[in-house]
Amino acid sequence: MITREQPVLTARFDALKADPTNVAAFCELAGYDALKKAVTMEKTAILDELDTALLRGRGGAAYPAGKKWRSLYQSAGDTKYIVCNADEGEPGTFKDKALLMSDPLAVIEGMTIAGYLFGARQGYIYMRGEYRSLHRQFAQALAHARQANFLGENILGIAGFNYDIRIISGAGAYVCGESSALLNSIEGKTGRPRVKPPHLAEVGLYLKPTLVNNVESFADISVIVREGGAAFLNLGTKDGGGTKLICLTGHVKNRGLYEVNLGTPLYDLIYSDQYGGGSSTGRPLKFIHFGGQSGPIGAVAQLKDCIYSYDGLWDYDLSIGSGALVVLDDSVSIVDYLTSVSQFFTHESCGKCTPCRIGTLRIQELLEKFQQKIAVPGDLEVLKSMMTHVTQLSACGLGRSVTTSMESGLKLFPDEFAAAINQQTAEQREVMW
Repeated sequence: MITREQPVLTARFDALKADPTNVAAFCELAGYDALKKAVTMEKTAILDELDTALLRGRGGAAYPAGKKWRSLYQSAGDTKYIVCNADEGEPGTFKDKALLMSDPLAVIEGMTIAGYLFGARQGYIYMRGEYRSLHRQFAQALAHARQANFLGENILGIAGFNYDIRIISGAGAYVCGESSALLNSIEGKTGRPRVKPPHLAEVGLYLKPTLVNNVESFADISVIVREGGAAFLNLGTKDGGGTKLICLTGHVKNRGLYEVNLGTPLYDLIYSDQYGGGSSTGRPLKFIHFGGQSGPIGAVAQLKDCIYSYDGLWDYDLSIGSGALVVLDDSVSIVDYLTSVSQFFTHESCGKCTPCRIGTLRIQELLEKFQQKIAVPGDLEVLKSMMTHVTQLSACGLGRSVTTSMESGLKLFPDEFAAAINQQTAEQREVMW
């Protein structure tokens, strides 16, 4: 029985350090117990456990996995695909890399449970191209799973349970973290998002119903099936079950990866010696960027009572996202920081739609004017207008999330933008007119 005091996703990391692809060692640590249990259950009972667990997608969208899986289960068609999104392109995020490096068989087991549930014959893991060494290790883990009859034909001796997994290497496009762009890339097309509907549960990979989940989500599936949905829910809160892998970076003493229970006080994550340990520079901490570049920013001083959970952060107009926590002290200018964020999005826009392709560049240019203190009165209004257009008119989630951090930064630290406006330039223009 799992408890809140025990890690579940990182529990095998140390024990498998010598060889994370060793199936025998994995099985000694409850590996494949979930798959063995799943094949004895009614398929609808597996879906019920997912509903009870209230696992929210760990890739960033926080959509309930149970609803996503049930939607695919109800989709018509004999051919269905299972896809694992391992294109971890969100800056400040390295949790999926840790899972793939230290417990790859847990991800494979979760994908295989999905293969059994949906009757899929083929799964794909779309892995970030920069994780080249992990490609080789994951391929070895797949080979060992096949040798042990946990992949391939007649898995576990069950006639007709035929399922395998193939690795697809990404080419470094941030937009391929979006599910439909990822599927286009697997098909050999340009990695650009599709228009929805139809949704991927109806028309996905090769126009067949498809499940796309994140690396951490698939690792959680094994825990839910093995321990039960109620036990998983109890690890978190009523608005989201389980633990969460978080990546602490920036101006904290103890930077790194941590597995935490949803419901942990945010200040504990930042200041306690068990986690962040407080400021590494000795200066007061100023703000936290949540969930990667596409996430919102929160002022540390306003978050003393914040709980790190889905509802807890939503109450502050924040979000968990990918699990990244970039913590910065008061030496960092919000204008400088947001300018670097805008440069990232300008570079990563796929260019499919005009609002994102052109809008990200115009936002970057405006922020650079504030950074160089050559902005004039009226530029702030233009910036806000441009942000609104990009958010509302972009074709996919990338464009719609470009301005999330900027909106919160403007709201929290308006004085820093006001101080960057060059009043003398404005007076000169008045004289000219």
